[in-house]
Amino acid sequence: MSQTDADAVIVPAIGTGGSLSVIRSLGRAGYTTIAASEKQRPPSFSSRYCDERYRVPSPQTDLDGYADALLTLAANDDVGTIVPVREPDVYVLAQRRDEFAEHVGVLWPTADGLNKIHDRKRLFAAAEDAGVTVPETIPLDEVEDWDRERIVKGRHAILTAETSESVPEGEFRSPPKTIFLEPGEEPDVEAIIDSMDHIPITQAYVAGTEYCFRGLYDDGEAVVTSQKKLVRGYKYCRGPSIYHEAVDEPALEKAGRALLDELDYTGMASVGFIRDADGEFNLLEINPRIPSSLPMDIHAGLDYPEYFWELATEGEVTAEQDYQPGTASHLLRGEAVHLHSVLREEYPLTPRPSGTKTTWNIVRSLVEQPQFDYLSLDDPAPFLRDMANAGRSMVSLL
Repeated sequence: MSQTDADAVIVPAIGTGGSLSVIRSLGRAGYTTIAASEKQRPPSFSSRYCDERYRVPSPQTDLDGYADALLTLAANDDVGTIVPVREPDVYVLAQRRDEFAEHVGVLWPTADGLNKIHDRKRLFAAAEDAGVTVPETIPLDEVEDWDRERIVKGRHAILTAETSESVPEGEFRSPPKTIFLEPGEEPDVEAIIDSMDHIPITQAYVAGTEYCFRGLYDDGEAVVTSQKKLVRGYKYCRGPSIYHEAVDEPALEKAGRALLDELDYTGMASVGFIRDADGEFNLLEINPRIPSSLPMDIHAGLDYPEYFWELATEGEVTAEQDYQPGTASHLLRGEAVHLHSVLREEYPLTPRPSGTKTTWNIVRSLVEQPQFDYLSLDDPAPFLRDMANAGRSMVSLL
């Protein structure tokens, strides 16, 4: 649906750099930014580029109410599109895609297209059809050999009443974090299934470096692409990215395009891979939305929020593209969490790095790559709010 006369965009305001970057980017470009959040003090609400702020029901406890609130905002004639930044966003947008298409330009998958991504069993089957390398993957309750190095993670990226008997109708849950199994020790399978609220999958553990292929797609066609290397995650065993570098790896580009082409994808996606010792890119997952580490792409010369807006409202991308591999960005509070992980935590399968070397690497990268996910001299309030929110969360855990 063309929305060439519209000048407003709806952005879910959550605590990620991706959400804030969309508001900053489109706000700086002159668009009216409408932030919608169930949170009391999301960093994006503090941005000088946030024009309107609305409280909406929490999707965790009221998916229909959340979708209805977005539809009400989308019905405004000035609104051109909605930019999904987390899994429940794209879930409700996909489930009610036709309703949203009556009001705004839609640039996200259909419900079945999203299920092919959120259901990792279907996703890995599609990857094999596309010729993309997939680690050995089987349901947890079918494992017979416990001597291999394995991890356990949710089969479904989002749990609803359709995928888990324990989730009430109209609510969603995120599966627990990845579990690293000790080789040679049979785990309590039933306890893990109970904790995950469904039968999860196990994968052969792949040692290596994590990469992501980014793609903005329209009806199965790549419009803009880029790549990310995870240099440091929240935990030294990886986890969400907190120091990320833009790269240019032809084999990564080939694998990412092959999979999204196979899925006939529409929208923004970040496809996660592990590059093993042989240089092979092994599929991890797809995040079918704006990625949290989007600030890195913007620092590297690709303004995905503006491309998303143009493609959703005008059907083509005309904005400048000047991709600069080698550019990196930091989530500052994440650097502190990473260092704490190195100094205090232990994980199976992953040797703990030196605390001294890690500290030096962090300091050096801050000097050599002074780009940040939240911190911005012309818009400092979201950084301060994010730090305050993080401090409040830490106090509540004490």
